[in-house]
Amino acid sequence: MPNKTISLRIDGELVTAPEGQTILEAARANGKQIPTLCYLKGLSAVGACRVCMVELAGADRLLPACTTPIQEGMSIKTSSAKLLLYRKMAVELLLVERNHICSACVSNGHCELQSMAQSLGITHVRYSYNNPRLPVDMTHDRFVLDHNRCILCTRCVRVCAELEGANVWEVASRGIHSRIVSDLKDNWGQAKNCTGCGKCVQACPTGALAEKGFSVHEMVKQSDSVTRLALQRAGQMKGAR
Repeated sequence: MPNKTISLRIDGELVTAPEGQTILEAARANGKQIPTLCYLKGLSAVGACRVCMVELAGADRLLPACTTPIQEGMSIKTSSAKLLLYRKMAVELLLVERNHICSACVSNGHCELQSMAQSLGITHVRYSYNNPRLPVDMTHDRFVLDHNRCILCTRCVRVCAELEGANVWEVASRGIHSRIVSDLKDNWGQAKNCTGCGKCVQACPTGALAEKGFSVHEMVKQSDSVTRLALQRAGQMKGAR
């Protein structure tokens, strides 16, 4: 049975979308672009980066578009001075939390965080840099994990669990001490569950996960290939039912 069609307004325009979609899915299906960092089509949504926040008429707080389901009669605003300020703040906090030195990064020019900062007009940050002393794990034969570039979007965690089924990655600790870890905090090279598929590397929006052998500016991620695989697998599972 097809899903019920829901009517709502996005930026004043009346649109329709199938019941069960999120605000983000409905917006993009109707040509409305909402910025995201942690979202990757085909994977589960977690609302980690808070960049996709939108305004809902009648609500006293902003809502994450990627995890909020649409409802009949909603009136959503995806762009405003308030949202721009909030998104700038969210990205600035990501920039100061780790050590994002673009000039020395393999993903310079091909980084979603960098592109997001540029699109929001961020030329400097208003907060003090944390400058943490974070390690770089080079124990894997083919790949590198640089905690200095990680934004804890958990794309790697989800793609490994949901597509590869290996469950190598997880987030350990809390708050500012949170880190992506493999297996039980083993070095990546000693992670017995890792299949070496590289899906986590391609899904990573920054230079946190990269292939060895690439220099500055050279690492181009293929996140669209991860999306295609996820959608293909979702279609096969739906057909199997």
